[in-house]
Amino acid sequence: MLAANLNPDGRRTQRMRCHISGTLEFLGKRLDVRILDISRTGMALQLEGWIEAKRGATVIVRCAELGHIESTVRWYRAGKMGLEFEQTTNTVAQITAYFRNFHRASSSS
Repeated sequence: MLAANLNPDGRRTQRMRCHISGTLEFLGKRLDVRILDISRTGMALQLEGWIEAKRGATVIVRCAELGHIESTVRWYRAGKMGLEFEQTTNTVAQITAYFRNFHRASSSS
C-alpha cells in the first residue's frame, strides 16, 4: 500500500462524523449503539454496554439510515468498536445511498 493513497490519519477513506442510533447484533444478542463516524469501508461505534464479539467476528448493525449492515470487528476497546463493512453488492449499495442522501445535504449547507 502506498502512503500517497492514505489520508493524514492513515486511513484509505475519509470518515464523516455522525450521531446515528442503532443496534448491534452478535450471536443472538442485541446492544444499543451510537455510530460515531462512518466511511465507505467501515464505521466506529459507541456501545451502550458490553458484548462478547472479538476482533474478526461478524456482527450486524441495524439503524433507520443504513438498514441492516453486516460487518467485521476490527477493534474493540473502552466501550468503542471499529467495524469494516462486508463488501457485498447490497452493502455497497446501502452505503452509497447513505452518503448520497444524508451527507450530501449536510455538506452543501
